[in-house]
Amino acid sequence: MQILNSILTWVMKKRIHQIELFKKYPHEVQEEVLKRLLATARYTEFGQKYAFDDLMHYEDYKRRVPVHTYEQLFPYINRLMHGEQNVLWPSEVKWFAKSSGTTNDRSKFIPVTTEALEECHFKGGKDLLSIYVNNFPDTQIFSGKGLAVGGSSQINEFDPSSSSRYGDVSAVIMHNLPPWAQFIRTPSLEVALMQNWEEKIERLAQETISTNVTHIAGVPTWTVLLLQYILDAQKKDSVLEVWPNLEVFFHGAVAFKPYKKLFRSIIPSDQMKYWETYNASEGFFGIQDQPDSEDLLLMLDYGVFYEFIPVEELDKEYPDAISLADVEIGKNYALVITTNAGLWRYNIGDTVKFTSINPHRIRITGRTKHFINAFGEEVIIENAEFAITKACEQTGAVIDNFTAAPIYLEKSKQGGHEWIIEFKTSPGSMSEFNHVLDKTLRETNSDYDAKRAHDIALVAPTIHSVAEGTFYNWMKKRGKLGGQNKVPRLSNSREFVDDILAMVASA
Repeated sequence: MQILNSILTWVMKKRIHQIELFKKYPHEVQEEVLKRLLATARYTEFGQKYAFDDLMHYEDYKRRVPVHTYEQLFPYINRLMHGEQNVLWPSEVKWFAKSSGTTNDRSKFIPVTTEALEECHFKGGKDLLSIYVNNFPDTQIFSGKGLAVGGSSQINEFDPSSSSRYGDVSAVIMHNLPPWAQFIRTPSLEVALMQNWEEKIERLAQETISTNVTHIAGVPTWTVLLLQYILDAQKKDSVLEVWPNLEVFFHGAVAFKPYKKLFRSIIPSDQMKYWETYNASEGFFGIQDQPDSEDLLLMLDYGVFYEFIPVEELDKEYPDAISLADVEIGKNYALVITTNAGLWRYNIGDTVKFTSINPHRIRITGRTKHFINAFGEEVIIENAEFAITKACEQTGAVIDNFTAAPIYLEKSKQGGHEWIIEFKTSPGSMSEFNHVLDKTLRETNSDYDAKRAHDIALVAPTIHSVAEGTFYNWMKKRGKLGGQNKVPRLSNSREFVDDILAMVASA
């Protein structure tokens, strides 16, 4: 394995020259990406509708093609799900990444083309390793295996006669990994893609416990649950007692900061590294490229063309987007992408700010809507309002205001959601209200449902009923009475919930 480590380290470092090129010539690279995307899709139905044939420059593209939400692209995607082809992209679409966050359905389905897999997702995975190796030339990660846990996938029931499938983006990627990547990872695909989490975590532990795991890639929520399970099963205090050569955790999907203390308690080593990525169902967008900074290098040659909408433009019917050439440091932007999966001027719902423009580095600042995504559950305001309305209807309650935030995982303590609700009329049964709220969220949001299954990552919500006037007094305390000021419904931070609870306790 030592020879393999040396060979793979050398191969990975060869990509650095190309990365340096797009860092040096970002605008030229992005212009070329857009031209290639438009030329490739000019004979698709979407390309014909917007006459891609005579689109030569970004400003022309921007004027002719509107910014799309998922709901606006859904009619095209729905036809792809039912087997039609050449709608958004010319090559056959056989895979769809399933996630939540849409306002019109329980899940959303993002087409994943061969080009998106090879030029974006796989390239991002290789570049993650290349950048890491370049920062740590003495790394030994290829002397062992990488532990990666995927979701699951299934036959596309909308078009059962075809061979198309959908599932978590990690499952889509794992199903299609090249042989070299399969060789350096663990556990087996059969186990990594199992659907039943309780069975999967047991099999995962069995398969990996005697493997030389040198690196882990995954979502912090699920990874920490697996690590804690292994420690309990082996009666160990530290993960390093199981995998002494573990050196890095590559993480993404949810904010890592709330988990860092927990990870350090079970991996007690100052040498352990934590390396961030920005990968999503829609594509692989950013990679941490400096050991002393969590800023993410925006990856510009993945077949993704980027645009940015200043957040103050978001409420406009026709928000004005700008290209990479016009972004400013420190300003919040909604991210809009055009991709080799046939997503055209697609507002993915994330907000970012630039910390550097030479090269272009970003930080993810949130979502364009209120949300909770501490565990990958992606609960949005529409989910919350629908669920709380149902709970009121079925229990006779009337509410005045509410807010909610996550209860983050701690050692030997599960995560959940904490709600503060001011009732005008209290529910006939608070336990029934809680049950209906939780049940409705599970019915309307597939990612929340998955995290709630068997109380694995999320337990039932905690609800605090507060006295009338609580939210008024809190907003007054913050100088936020009147005008356009609103109570924040959902937050991925505990700032608001903790502040209200502290105010109530001191009253």
